[in-house]
Amino acid sequence: MSLVKSFCRIMERIAPLRFAEKWDNVGLILEAPHVRANANRILLTIDLTPAVVEEALATPTSLIVSYHPPIFKPLTSLTLSNPLQASLLRCAAAGISVYTPHSALDSVTDGLNDWLCDRIAGPLRGITWSARYIGQSFPEELGGVGRIITFKEPMELKMLEFKVRDELELKQVQVAYARPEREQTMISTIAVCAGSGGSLLLGVDADVYFTGEMSHHEVLAAVQSGHNVILCGHTNTERGYLPWLAKDIKEFIQEEVSQPTDQAEAELLKELEVFVSQKDEHPLVIV
Repeated sequence: MSLVKSFCRIMERIAPLRFAEKWDNVGLILEAPHVRANANRILLTIDLTPAVVEEALATPTSLIVSYHPPIFKPLTSLTLSNPLQASLLRCAAAGISVYTPHSALDSVTDGLNDWLCDRIAGPLRGITWSARYIGQSFPEELGGVGRIITFKEPMELKMLEFKVRDELELKQVQVAYARPEREQTMISTIAVCAGSGGSLLLGVDADVYFTGEMSHHEVLAAVQSGHNVILCGHTNTERGYLPWLAKDIKEFIQEEVSQPTDQAEAELLKELEVFVSQKDEHPLVIV
């Protein structure tokens, strides 16, 4: 079994691809035609940007885990004139494969949405909370779409605003208030969706919709129907999870190496190192 296929088996254990949304493009997006020599690094990123590709080429990277799929819509050509296509071609030529977990990682238990819940609700001392899925859970309670946090006691919205900024290390967030009390509004429930959550959250019964981004008209619809909104930028709800994903990957690799189900596969995996990209960043800055 190849290193790429062995690593895909590890990722399938972390975020089963059957949990991805039907519209999504997940899994092994690019399989390099040859193995890069002396490369033992897995590089984690939110987006496959030219800067991230340069980083991969400058390090002993054999595989990139790009949370967002670099190929989403069907391609009619692959040329160097298109920056994204050029990035894929450069990876293939160098022997670097690309894997995408995207919405499978959002929904799985202990995945991205659960991490977001822990970030914004976990640090609230003295406040008991629980989380459930938006809609039905997956088979065997292995995950579900979105999350709804419920607090045992109501809290002021301004406390949540502060925790979002603090835990996600942001200077500011965008807030739309549904009531005249604004940040003094008391809340008990938060609907959570990483990334772009407008289509999922609208219509959900919760005091606050928390996501990365929503369109102007989605925000208006939410506020007019009595729901407060907190937005902090699409990838700002995702990038902080990468160190936790790196930890999970390392643990699953170690488990396979220490108790191998396939000795040959364990030999391929044992030399792997997992790093979070230093060049991956939000494309927008506040000026």
